[in-house]
Amino acid sequence: MTTTFNKFNLDKAILKAIEEAGFREPSPVQDEAIPLILEGHDIVAQAQTGTGKTAAFGLPAMSMIDPSEKRVQILVITPTRELATQVSDELYTLGRFKDIKTVTIYGGTSYNRQIGLIEKGASVVVATPGRMLDLLKNDRLRNFTPQIVILDEADEMLDMGFLEDIESILKFLPKERQTLLFSATMPEPIKKLAKRRLNEPKFVSITPKEHTTNEDIEQLYYVIEERERDSALIRLLDSLEPTKSIIFCRTKKEVDRVSTQLLALGYSASGLHGDMEQNQRESVIRAFRNSQIEILVATDVAARGLNVSDISHVFNFHIPFDPDSYVHRIGRTGRAGKKGTAITLVTPMEYHSMQRIAKKVGTNLKFKIVPTLSDVKESQLNKIANEIENAPLHENAQKILDILGDDINLSKISLKLISMLINKNSVQGPSKIGFDKKSLSGIIKRIEERNSRDRGGRGRGRGRDRNRNSSSRNRNSSRDRKPRSRSRS
Repeated sequence: MTTTFNKFNLDKAILKAIEEAGFREPSPVQDEAIPLILEGHDIVAQAQTGTGKTAAFGLPAMSMIDPSEKRVQILVITPTRELATQVSDELYTLGRFKDIKTVTIYGGTSYNRQIGLIEKGASVVVATPGRMLDLLKNDRLRNFTPQIVILDEADEMLDMGFLEDIESILKFLPKERQTLLFSATMPEPIKKLAKRRLNEPKFVSITPKEHTTNEDIEQLYYVIEERERDSALIRLLDSLEPTKSIIFCRTKKEVDRVSTQLLALGYSASGLHGDMEQNQRESVIRAFRNSQIEILVATDVAARGLNVSDISHVFNFHIPFDPDSYVHRIGRTGRAGKKGTAITLVTPMEYHSMQRIAKKVGTNLKFKIVPTLSDVKESQLNKIANEIENAPLHENAQKILDILGDDINLSKISLKLISMLINKNSVQGPSKIGFDKKSLSGIIKRIEERNSRDRGGRGRGRGRDRNRNSSSRNRNSSRDRKPRSRSRS
């Protein structure tokens, strides 16, 4: 396969990764930014998430470094730990043939482990501002002199109160460096930051495409505890009974886990992600298109180019990272003039991020309460009664009735058959899942009060990673996550 990326004169190993990833043509931001970065300019790029920004700075930056030096040469600062992980994964994929090792740094994990991974020869560090500043202020990184520094999602970092941290981080870094600033919008503080900290930057501005959603899609969200995600998903599948649906997950590992769990519970489900062989992917998509599979559990990347017109429901198992991803996901339903439903599971910590996406998309998301176990059971009974009433008579039904008639009366036969149907359609899980409007309001208020106290009491950059973007704050699971160190095996 030939690509037009050849015109940039990128490193051969990077070009191989581009070809493996299936990139054919550079996006507008890549087309403008890559040549400027390769020429050594500082740049200020305005482009929405989802337009290929990571590759726009990652491809040229990784082309210019030498991984054999066994030191950090690229530093990427992102506002949240989830985005840091996402960026790190993509940079690893694009740099793997050049043997570029990436490490992800964020709060809530061991300092020694993070420092150890960096000292093992990481070429790229992707970090959140609070933890990065903490490591620099306490002089815990030796020979930390990245030659390329990238500020990703600068306006998000401004919104989250990280601007002073960014200023402080830049003061610790070499003055002779190339600085690349990417932002979806250009508020005045970001412009001033660029003027102070960048050296005669070149400007790239890609007109953002409008975030719009199909009016045929009903958009709902359910607020739950983190530990309730699996139960909420299963309860909603039982309650809504989608004819054909996609469940979007963030990671390949999560796709495997969720699809395996659904299969074990008797759902017609299959996973789809980038680690699958091409023929296996094609087989799953074909089965889904032909309705041999009713539920497809997929990552964003794996679902690109999927064209199926009769999807009734889309589920966001986790909140999408950005408006563009949200629009892309839910656009899989409500096609060809049909109605569709998009459902997003949100924790209280993610509530404001969901509202921010809704505002940017310009849509009205409806808050819903997860049905109780008794609600679903009652609905199932009505469904069974309706099925019995409308069921066509089988030609052998009378024969079976004659066989049973001598030993069991007709009333008992009916009750036994109904019991079989009820047991076959049994619904499991906790009685109550998630929050109602009243309890949610109280929790949101307490979160806001605590965040307000934290901002006022700790000041800026006091050694704690203040990831206040609720889409990335997963308190029940993030403590178990380990920073990633990746190299080609």
